[in-house]
Amino acid sequence: MSPNLHRRVILRSQRAGITASRQDEAAMALIALDSGAGARPDLWARAASLPPGAPIIIMLHGYRFSPERAETSPHRHILSLDPDPRARRAVSWPAALGFTADGDEGLAIAHGWPALGRFRQAHARASRVGADLAGLIDRLALAAQRPVAMIGHSLGGRVALSALRRATPGAVGRVILLSAAELRHDAEAAIASPAGMLADVVNVTSRENDPYDLGLELLLSAGRHSALGFGLDRPRGNWLDLQIDDDSTLDGLRALGFPIARGASRACHWSPYLRRGLFDVWRAILCTPAELPLASLARCRPEQPSRRWSRLLAPPFAAGAPQPTPGPLSFGAESA
Repeated sequence: MSPNLHRRVILRSQRAGITASRQDEAAMALIALDSGAGARPDLWARAASLPPGAPIIIMLHGYRFSPERAETSPHRHILSLDPDPRARRAVSWPAALGFTADGDEGLAIAHGWPALGRFRQAHARASRVGADLAGLIDRLALAAQRPVAMIGHSLGGRVALSALRRATPGAVGRVILLSAAELRHDAEAAIASPAGMLADVVNVTSRENDPYDLGLELLLSAGRHSALGFGLDRPRGNWLDLQIDDDSTLDGLRALGFPIARGASRACHWSPYLRRGLFDVWRAILCTPAELPLASLARCRPEQPSRRWSRLLAPPFAAGAPQPTPGPLSFGAESA
């Protein structure tokens, strides 16, 4: 990094209000890190000591999680290596990304933030959390001498885009948005930022998420602005929309060595991390980016995305085919 970039990173990191949770296991590859908590002093040394090529991945949960309450804590759910078996939709993200409790796979940061309350309030809070997260990303990238990756679901995608918009250029590497609860014009601002222009963004979409996209558009803009279900207004070389319920996309991923389970729901907000096989793709994108360039993934895309409501209004499932039950129309997590 240049001296000027170094100074900007230090200034930003000093202003960052994000700190790491205290943990006894000093060598853990997984670190719980919550907005507004007390700082873990060894985080930067841990980042600096990572082996060459080891990734740093920040995992960002969505609505109705909060580390402030045990019953809503993401650290007992998707951001845990050992989620509560009684919880709904409790798939371990760090384990699916290849991290273990005390391995040298890299650094997985389980970022918790208060995503409770009314959705509008949580949506606004997500932007502020992302702005603070940018300072942490800058300092991590400086300490580790490598870009930081992010993966976020629902409002966690908004946190990621807010951080990307404000980070130092080059501090962010790849970003995966899983059914991001964000409007298109805000995403456009993030990808057009100096850091955004140097990052790669994979926007994971599905017609299963159409009801949630419509709800977001109506709630936040009275229908005047579009959600990210169909990507950006115009193509960008470092932004890729990946529709995971499209047969040609799944055929292309299979050709790349990623067999994905078929049989989409009519409506589901969580399929980007619940569908069997998809986390193998996300792991490859984030952990070994040189082996899976965006150009390879781009060849999996259909010529045109499926129309809105094509999943909800599809003919009845064939006899004997799996018939998933749609989830409730809510952006929530375990309790939704």
